[in-house]
Amino acid sequence: MTNYLQTDFDFNSDQLIEVIDELPFWSAPFGIKLLAKINLAPNIKALDIGFGSGFPLTELAMRLGNSCTVYGIDPWKAAVKRAKKKIEAYGISNIELIEGEAEKIPIDNSVIDLIISNNGINNVADLNKTLSECSRILKQGGEFVQTVNLNSTMQEFYALFEQVLMEMDLKNCLEKMHEQIYSKRKPINEFTALIEQHGFTIVDVEEDSFDYKFVDGRALFNHYFMRLAFLDGWKSIVPEEKQTTVFEKVELLMNKQAKEQGFFKLSVPFVVISAKRD
Repeated sequence: MTNYLQTDFDFNSDQLIEVIDELPFWSAPFGIKLLAKINLAPNIKALDIGFGSGFPLTELAMRLGNSCTVYGIDPWKAAVKRAKKKIEAYGISNIELIEGEAEKIPIDNSVIDLIISNNGINNVADLNKTLSECSRILKQGGEFVQTVNLNSTMQEFYALFEQVLMEMDLKNCLEKMHEQIYSKRKPINEFTALIEQHGFTIVDVEEDSFDYKFVDGRALFNHYFMRLAFLDGWKSIVPEEKQTTVFEKVELLMNKQAKEQGFFKLSVPFVVISAKRD
C-alpha cells in the first residue's frame, strides 16, 4: 500500500503549523552550527532570512539582547503568525517581523550588521536577486552566515530512485530528478562563487552532516516530515500513473538494504558559510 503518496497538506492551516513547529530535528543541526559561527556584539542590527516559525530567529534575538534589533523576513503567512505567538510568549522585545520575500527586502541600504539564513536562501525563488538584496542592505564589513545542505543530501534514497527510473526506462524522469536537485542544492563551489559575485568575501566554509535512520522504507515514506517536505518533490518527477509502481519498487529496495544492515539511512551533509561584505 502506498497511502503515503497522499500529500494534500494545507500549509496555511493553524493545525499544520503548530504540529510542524514540534519537528525541529531538521532545522536544529543546521541552526546549532550557524549560531556557533556568529560573532555576537551589542548595538547591532541583524536579519534572519527565511525564519519559518521562529528558529533560529528568536534564539539569536535573545542571545543578542535588547541593545540589538533583529529583523526576520519570510513569505509564509502561517509561520509568521506562529513566530509572533512565540515572540510574545517568550517576552522578546527586540524582533521586527516582515512578511515578505527575500528578493525584495524593505530595509534601507547599508544598515544591517549581520545576516543569517538557516538553510533558507537556497530555497528562494530567485537566488541572484536575494544575494543582491543581501549585499545592498549589509554594511561594509558586515557578516553573512548561512547554512546550506549539499547536493549529495539523501544520496542513499536518490541512488535507489535512479536505479528504479533506469530499470523502468524513464530517462526523462531521471533528467528531472537531477534538475530538481540542482535547483535546490547547487555544487558548493558554484554557490560560493555566486555569493562572491555579489560583493562578498568567503571567510570560511565548514562541513558537517547528520543522519536520519529508519527501520525500513515504509517507515521513511510514512514519516510526517518526509511527506511534508520532500515527497511532493519526489512525486513531481514521475508521471502520476507511474508513481505507485515507482515508489513501491524504491520501497522494496530500501527494505532490502534495511534488512541487510539493520536500518535504512539518509545522510544530510551540509556547510556553514561565513562571508563578509566587501
